Amino acid sequence: MTKLFRALATHLLAGAFLLTAFTGGAHADTTEPTDTELAAEWQTAWDTYKFAEPAPPPAPGSGRSRQTSTISITINAPAWRVFPAYSNINNHIGRAAFLKRVATHKDWCERGTRLINLTAIEDIPYQGTIISLHTHAQQRIHAAELYYETDTWSEPNVVTHQRISFSVLRDGSTKVTERLTFEADDALIDFTVANGTASHQQTQTALKQAIESGEL
Repeated sequence: MTKLFRALATHLLAGAFLLTAFTGGAHADTTEPTDTELAAEWQTAWDTYKFAEPAPPPAPGSGRSRQTSTISITINAPAWRVFPAYSNINNHIGRAAFLKRVATHKDWCERGTRLINLTAIEDIPYQGTIISLHTHAQQRIHAAELYYETDTWSEPNVVTHQRISFSVLRDGSTKVTERLTFEADDALIDFTVANGTASHQQTQTALKQAIESGEL
């Protein structure tokens, strides 16, 4: 696991050097970016990678791969409590690995759907320094249908498409199912899927505990 993490960190640093010219997405220091700077990064990523637009799977030989995993958890609380607590990304701070803060750039509604443009800042310790990873995202919350979607982009050109749905069970509890689709370079895809899925499972468990205890 340590070797895998170091491999990812090396790729992140390499990506930072290659992409610094147009986006400050990863930094091997503790400088705190302003929300204005993060908003500019978000817009550049959005315009460059169009990470929320549906796209066909990467072509064979393109050097890119796409994989999907699905994870579920049952929370012993009604959906009317679970959904707003779980879909609030700020509640993931302190429960998702390395997540330090969330910068919200825009929050608005269109035809009953709430849309949020945001950047998640993760501080990852690596060999005596801190790699600040900026994950740019758009979240779309469909409260009436009890699901939300999140599309993200982060260095080194890793894209995720997430659909998190909430089902009311007969005993009044709520089943949360996350369908996670990852796209990355061939050399990173297996690591991205394994560790991305594990991170989401950790967050699921932490949110379950917080909701069931009444903390959220």
